[in-house]
Amino acid sequence: MTAFEVSLDQLPLRDELRGERPYGAPQLDVAVRLNVNENPYPPSESVVADIARSVTIAARELNRYPDRDAVALRADLASYLTGDGGSGLGVDNVWAANGSNEIMLQVLQAFGGPGRVALSFAPTYSMYPEYARDTHTRWVTGRRGDDFTIDTEHALLQIAEHAPSVILLASPNNPTGTALPLDVIEAICAAAPGMVVVDEAYAEFRHEGTPSALVLLPRHPRLIVTRTMSKAFALAGGRLGYLAAAPAVVDAMRIVRLPYHLSAISQVVARVALAHSDELLAAVAELRAERDDTVAWLRSIGLQAADSDANFVLFGLFDDRHAVWQCLLDHGVLIRETGPEGWLRVSIGTRQEMVAFRCALQEAIA
Repeated sequence: MTAFEVSLDQLPLRDELRGERPYGAPQLDVAVRLNVNENPYPPSESVVADIARSVTIAARELNRYPDRDAVALRADLASYLTGDGGSGLGVDNVWAANGSNEIMLQVLQAFGGPGRVALSFAPTYSMYPEYARDTHTRWVTGRRGDDFTIDTEHALLQIAEHAPSVILLASPNNPTGTALPLDVIEAICAAAPGMVVVDEAYAEFRHEGTPSALVLLPRHPRLIVTRTMSKAFALAGGRLGYLAAAPAVVDAMRIVRLPYHLSAISQVVARVALAHSDELLAAVAELRAERDDTVAWLRSIGLQAADSDANFVLFGLFDDRHAVWQCLLDHGVLIRETGPEGWLRVSIGTRQEMVAFRCALQEAIA
């Protein structure tokens, strides 16, 4: 047997990783891909040209390490968040990394760990327990109600029982699209002995008048609000996530981050995207309207559809959801088989893609 023939089982892998599979949705070459909550509208040619110019300039100094603290980018992010509910945010309140996934992992590296607990409320984002596993943090979950909201009394009982070091609250929640009222978040912050993370990856898609947890930051020093540029900014390939919090939280991220974790290219691409935020976010209103139309249509054909403040819709219920998923795939439409048993999730695409989804789903349930 050669070294290249050794199996994973024959390596000294950590016990808790044995039998695990890498996270990820299917990446299939189909006509309509509505499974990973991407923005279906690519950057315009003018934005692409601006990115190319900025990358060309940065490329001339790729022999040098990038700014390891991404100060200019963080200043731009702070300015953007100030326009979306953040009050008094500056560069010291913002941290950036390679997608909100790395942000979350850094949070658990800093505030989780052996002997500590991370708490969330299911169903929620399926990567959360993996962040906990990878940082040796004990993972526990409370429950969401039948409408996928979090009952404050139940949340407080879970906090009292488990004394979590980190509480993870997705708002809007993935995979349900549910936004949390500020009074629920505030009650959890008041009771939490550790950090409270509000994951706002889909915040730009929330209904008009739905506030961001950013407004709570001045009153809660242990609150962290995370965002991403992957969704609304149509920058999934750019891998840029960030958080807003008290400066001391940013200092904690700087302790656990790897040196030069964010490349010079990532930084300049994100800054160009922020400079073009009005253009890149112009599709958000259209996607919101398409989402609401999709919810109404699903209900009109006799299905359940969760109220959503994100760019996706959870719908069901199906006795055999995999068969429905497969039938859609056979018709060239890829959605996500995720969430509670019997439910499926569809990302909101272009009008033409959503027409294809409707036709395929009607065939699947006929």
